[in-house]
Amino acid sequence: MSIEMKDLTVTFKNGVTAIDHADLVIPKGVFGLLGENGAGKTTLMRVLTTVLTPSGGTISLDGIPYNEKNYGKIQQKIGYLPQEIDLYPGLTVQECLEYMGDLAGIPKKVCRERIDFYLGKASLTEHRKKKMKQLSGGMKRRVGLVQALLHEPEFLIVDEPTTGLDPEERIRIRNLLVDFSEGRTVLFSTHVVEDLVATCSQLAVMKKGRFLYAGGMRELLGKAEGHVWLCRVDSEEEARELERKYHVSSKQYADDGLRVRVLSEERPGVECTEGKVTLEDAYIYVAHK
Repeated sequence: MSIEMKDLTVTFKNGVTAIDHADLVIPKGVFGLLGENGAGKTTLMRVLTTVLTPSGGTISLDGIPYNEKNYGKIQQKIGYLPQEIDLYPGLTVQECLEYMGDLAGIPKKVCRERIDFYLGKASLTEHRKKKMKQLSGGMKRRVGLVQALLHEPEFLIVDEPTTGLDPEERIRIRNLLVDFSEGRTVLFSTHVVEDLVATCSQLAVMKKGRFLYAGGMRELLGKAEGHVWLCRVDSEEEARELERKYHVSSKQYADDGLRVRVLSEERPGVECTEGKVTLEDAYIYVAHK
């Protein structure tokens, strides 16, 4: 299962181009899509789920071209967890999932077996009799993910699944995505860098509708090698001066002053040593190069 897009373009009626002549191949496994808000990630999700028809270019899913006559076939292969989800607040978790399974045409016995399995995977078994409106935001997000998995799609698309969740909830969702990705394709769209470090080895960086990078995590880290500096300064004023001149990924107070993490082609100052590259560094470096 792979997804291939060539020269993909989405321009809205107001003249705004959300995706600008983009080329990308999404292979099996968990594939990360990293970019700031407004980068075009959600528009891409809408195109891939057949909600939005592109203005130009081509997409194929496992060799099936995206066009109206194939949309039904494509939709059967896709599972989708949108950024915002509100599943029938008056129904219990079990009722909600059974109803969604029925809408997807899954036989009742099979559906119940899958509900049992995925509720267990998502640590939700003991909450199955609770009404959706009683659940926390993280639980609702996990139920949303379970409903996206019920028909066992070949291609799962998740849009910002961990935003606003506590660390435990984020870990549960990340682990569930990794488990499900075996033999399948999962597109994990986020702006939370550490989520991608924990789940995928392949990713793309998106900015203003274009892909600045697509490939392996290791290769992306290599792009920022030699450009990350750990600088010690004595005051906030000196730190602000560095921020005016360079891209700063972090600042930390220490006993001997401020430690500032700087991205620069050259050593920014005397009290700066080369630092080990993180994904966040590499992302900022590529996005602002």
